[in-house]
Amino acid sequence: MPVDSDQFYRISKLPPYVFAVINELKAKARAAQLDVVDMGMGNPDGPSPRPVVNKVIEAIRNPRNHRYSMSKGIPNLRQEIVNRYRKNYGVELDPEVEAIATIGAKDALAHLLFAIVGPGDVVVSPNPAYPIHQYGVLMAEGKAWLLPMDSPEGFLGALEDLYKSPNVTPRVLLISFPHNPTTTCVDLEFMKRIVALAKQHNTLVIHDFAYADLGFDGYKPPSILEVEGAKDIAVEIYSMSKSFNMAGWRIGFCLGNRKMIAALARIKSYLDYGIFQPLQIGAIIALRECADETEKIRSTYERRRDVLITGLNDAGWDVPIPKGSMFVWARIPEPFDKMGSLEFAKLMISKSLCAVSPGIGFGPLGEGYVRFSLIENEHRTRQATRMIKQMLKDGPPKA
Repeated sequence: MPVDSDQFYRISKLPPYVFAVINELKAKARAAQLDVVDMGMGNPDGPSPRPVVNKVIEAIRNPRNHRYSMSKGIPNLRQEIVNRYRKNYGVELDPEVEAIATIGAKDALAHLLFAIVGPGDVVVSPNPAYPIHQYGVLMAEGKAWLLPMDSPEGFLGALEDLYKSPNVTPRVLLISFPHNPTTTCVDLEFMKRIVALAKQHNTLVIHDFAYADLGFDGYKPPSILEVEGAKDIAVEIYSMSKSFNMAGWRIGFCLGNRKMIAALARIKSYLDYGIFQPLQIGAIIALRECADETEKIRSTYERRRDVLITGLNDAGWDVPIPKGSMFVWARIPEPFDKMGSLEFAKLMISKSLCAVSPGIGFGPLGEGYVRFSLIENEHRTRQATRMIKQMLKDGPPKA
């Protein structure tokens, strides 16, 4: 008798993957020789820095680098991320006990949740959110408690109200700013209030800092570790994916609280031998020598944001201007809003040949929105907005 995957315990907890519907429609359109502008997945389109690639080619020729590496990352790599935090944020970290390299940010987050969350533990996070923030908790046997991410003040107010409830004791607070998908940005004062609340209520904090270097119009996203005493209760997850166009390399870090770092290191010691060593050597060069590349990447996303916003506004679609991330979060315009985000995203592929992510894929409070990723060049972004303008002019499909 065939085995139904829904019979597997953890698989049964996961909902259908909404984004797969859009991916399938996109693939069908391309198979029909249609030119789809893909602004769905946040997958950086630029090349990794050339000095980094050259160093990896050199390192991969050395047979010594073909062996198992260190689960927590080689010492020089951990030292370089610590140096970056000292330079960029004025934060002092011990590379031996307050920094660990991970196989991307997802590895850090998923395995950290496995390490510190027990059955029934409440993990509070904003909604809508990057899917693993909710489902990583469920796979770790925790209880995901979702608070609306309508604004920084609104989220803090909802969090304060939650702490007043006698029936809920949050174990972990999982946040991410600049926020995916809403692009919400916060200041250091927000982080200070988060740390103060967490300390007052004995809550651990995980800050997913995937878009650390993608602030626009002079805005610099703050690190939670800049807050005095944050290391007492918080860790931060940093990724090379967006800041250096190294998404496929799978290199991330978890930094901060020693006990959480130690727990993650112990879990990983049972599960992996770390990142392929030539890639770690390349990452050292990126962190040490390629700050100018990060600025070029940031400015590229800023220009693309401006082109997209201008084009959407010209099409009659009023969209707020994000201060950070690599996304634009757009409320579905009337009268299309009655369709729901999945059906609207499907319509966008069929009528405007533009792929976006439906808001419902990020949680129930994402309904009514779509997310654009700034991963197409300016020419193709203009192409997309021209097609969108015509789609909006034509109106929703007749029932």
